[in-house]
Amino acid sequence: MADDTKDLLKQVSNELVRVSDEFTKKAEEAMKEVKNAGKLSEETKGAVDQLAVTQTALNGTVEELKARLGEVEQKAVRRTSQGTDENKSVGQQLIENAGLKDFAKGIQAGKRFSAPVKNALISTGVATGVVEPQRLAGIDTLPKQRLFIRDLIAPGETEQPAIFWVQQTGFTNGAAVVAENTKKPESTMTFETKITPVTTIAHLFKASKQILDDFKQLRSTVDVEMRYGLKFAEEGEILFGSGGGAHLQGIVPQAQAYNPAFSVDQQTKIDDLRLAMLQTQLARLPATGIVLHFIDWAGIELTKDANGQYILANPLRLASPTLWGLPVVATETPEFEGEFLVGAFATAAQIFDREDANVVISTENNDDFEKNMVTIRCEERLALAVKRPEAFVTGPFSS
Repeated sequence: MADDTKDLLKQVSNELVRVSDEFTKKAEEAMKEVKNAGKLSEETKGAVDQLAVTQTALNGTVEELKARLGEVEQKAVRRTSQGTDENKSVGQQLIENAGLKDFAKGIQAGKRFSAPVKNALISTGVATGVVEPQRLAGIDTLPKQRLFIRDLIAPGETEQPAIFWVQQTGFTNGAAVVAENTKKPESTMTFETKITPVTTIAHLFKASKQILDDFKQLRSTVDVEMRYGLKFAEEGEILFGSGGGAHLQGIVPQAQAYNPAFSVDQQTKIDDLRLAMLQTQLARLPATGIVLHFIDWAGIELTKDANGQYILANPLRLASPTLWGLPVVATETPEFEGEFLVGAFATAAQIFDREDANVVISTENNDDFEKNMVTIRCEERLALAVKRPEAFVTGPFSS
């Protein structure tokens, strides 16, 4: 089964390379046609759109085959790893740690407990007395934003405090036909070294020590509140980090400004996103994802034709957000309202996790001992390398 999937994946990947090359050539021809004739013919436009649809369909097939192959290869691992920490949530790992139970039974000043877990976490503050006897079960938590930006970006790991890498910054192609016994033309390439430091994202919250006696509550707090807080901060850094101080250098400050190759009649937000995809394609870095505000995405989904029929959405069918064959990540970030980000997330950027998680519970912070409180600190360490800034396009919608 795995061998068949590998063979099929190889065939589809080869076809994707062929179609991508053809797409690039056709896009360049379209640019020349617009420049010479002042507009794009219906025949050329149809050919470009057909290649785009084929390319995105092949991209989806490749991703599906990769996921299927990964699932097959991991089945054997899951059979032998049942009950291990890899199959447990962060909170479950924490509450089942033998040292935590001993720590909870005898809180002493200056005593500290640290539990290594697999995923990084974080939370907003929890009010004093949130866990008390005879109270209603659970916590009425604040609504959460769905976060998916990390899922679009290639994952990686590092054991170093910084990532050192080399970026190609220029290429002048001098290749040409030459006669025999004549000097060959010379091409030039330029490179630049880059150093991306590892950044720490962390916070802590205080709670009554009785929270350690309520293990279900502790697990819920760790898995829901702490995880969300960390990922929310991480999301902002990946998108808008300034690169100054301890901040990540985010994608949006490095992205190219939206500069469509041509305009279309009655241009809509859907057209803008397609033209932004073309801009990344002309940079030879096909887009793999789209980021925009919830409000803008809702407007696109509700777009109707002259007969009142939805162009994209189907109210009777639940489907993952996609447009032009690419996954759409909707965000509540205010800066994104009226704007968008399109890019080759999977190939032009990479996240390097230095430390997945570090959870420390202590009674020696400030006056915790006097007030019978504990401090729970969580943090993660990671670096973000945007290897090809020209692979990302951002800007306001034209309408």
